[in-house]
Amino acid sequence: MKKSDREIMEILEAYDATGSAHSAAQLAGVDAKTVRRYVRARDAGAPVTGPGRRPRMIDRFLPKIEEWVERSKGKARAVVIHDRLVGLGFTGTERTTRRAVAEVKKAWRAGRLRTYRPWISEPGLWLQFDWGEGPKVPGPDGTPRRTWLFCAWLAWSRYRVVIPVWDQTLPSLIACLDATLRRIGGAPTYVLTDNPRTVTVDHVAGVPVRHPQIVEVARHDGTQVHTCVPYDPESKGGTEATVKIAKADLVPTEANLRTQYASFAELEAACDAFTAKVNARRHRESARVPDEALAEERARLHVLPAAPHTMALGQTRIVNTDQTIRFGSVRYSTPPGLVGSEVWVRAVGSELVAVADLDALPVAPSWAGDRRGLAEVARHRLATPETPRIDLAHYPDHPQDPDGAPRAPRPRPRSDAERQFLDLGAGAHAWLVEASAAGAARIRAKMAAAVQLAALVGAEKVDVALGVAATAGRFAEDDLAAIVDHQATGASPVELVVADETHSAQPGTSAWAGFTTSATTSKEPTA
Repeated sequence: MKKSDREIMEILEAYDATGSAHSAAQLAGVDAKTVRRYVRARDAGAPVTGPGRRPRMIDRFLPKIEEWVERSKGKARAVVIHDRLVGLGFTGTERTTRRAVAEVKKAWRAGRLRTYRPWISEPGLWLQFDWGEGPKVPGPDGTPRRTWLFCAWLAWSRYRVVIPVWDQTLPSLIACLDATLRRIGGAPTYVLTDNPRTVTVDHVAGVPVRHPQIVEVARHDGTQVHTCVPYDPESKGGTEATVKIAKADLVPTEANLRTQYASFAELEAACDAFTAKVNARRHRESARVPDEALAEERARLHVLPAAPHTMALGQTRIVNTDQTIRFGSVRYSTPPGLVGSEVWVRAVGSELVAVADLDALPVAPSWAGDRRGLAEVARHRLATPETPRIDLAHYPDHPQDPDGAPRAPRPRPRSDAERQFLDLGAGAHAWLVEASAAGAARIRAKMAAAVQLAALVGAEKVDVALGVAATAGRFAEDDLAAIVDHQATGASPVELVVADETHSAQPGTSAWAGFTTSATTSKEPTA
């Protein structure tokens, strides 16, 4: 039984008074071996209140394990160390070796932990950005393809910006940087990132060599680009955390229960919603709301030029009245709201990319949302002349369906009588379209009769009956009243049966065909 602290002190006090284990045992009421154990632990400098450590068969091999862990800088595997210990005569199990190696590694790392100095940021000084792998989204050809998340983090206000893109090329980076700076409303003194080829082209004697075009962009915006230590993401931990949080929320996984994105526009909407959410809630570290802190930090940001830097964005084109641009004698469609504006187009592999300055548009398009500055507005597969690339999503109000068939007309009332009929509901709209297409007679009179019937039995019942009549193709004089009476008996519109014009209920003579044939063949010839 384990002794309490008071009993252990009485045992040691009795031993100090008598100098004999047997005498101390009699005074304390314990066994002499117990007295010797506590006295031995005290003299050895070991804790007397904790459990005693028994000698292990691997103890004599611990110096060798420490040597191997030190030589491998804490990376040696326990299974390798066990095989070497067996060669030295160790007869224990692999589990014993794993436990011993874990203890040695823990002690080795204890004196080599990396320490950090708290980063006390200043307003308007630092902006960090990095890339994160985004979800797979259907591309221009419909096949799923990988996307990337541009994640930026303003250090003092903790304001975050997440922008989805298709690639990490230099033009995409320039467009994302411009959109970020215009969204936060200015340029900081420094921009910090890692060392991609779009920012750092080489290292000479440990000194990073900047990409000349990114230097031009930074000079144009009034900022300076810095990079962290190569292969050391901990030196820019703020944006690393931003990438981690954005991927955990935006990339569909089993943990966040998010479904796959049906289009790139859906991914953009999700990124805008994520940005609005994280910037509107109180930050745990700063105890401030990033949106409110950004309003204070804007006073310390540099003013951005009115026009963005477009050196690497490609060739300029003017959007025609049919919402298309011409590149290589091929027409490519653009979203609505860009007619007459200037866009930049470039070929990236087998695709054409169009970029527009959203701030230069006289009216911001509805699909732009909160985006500012340069933004990719269209991406098409490159084509040859006489094969234009037209995205039907760019023409939401166009009267043609994808298969070329005309769309059904939209009823627009031009008189009080027409307005009263169409106000009955969707069934009235469908009835008018179908009756007109079927060439029904006296449509205006039947519309007036439907309004009068609605005043008697209710607009909802008449609207349902009109929908049934439109589906069944019944446009005769008394058809509407008959349908209303039939529904009053409790019949459901789901039980609707549409008559087939090729079928007739008139009895025919087809059933007599077999009888006639058999009768003819069985008749005996006459003499």
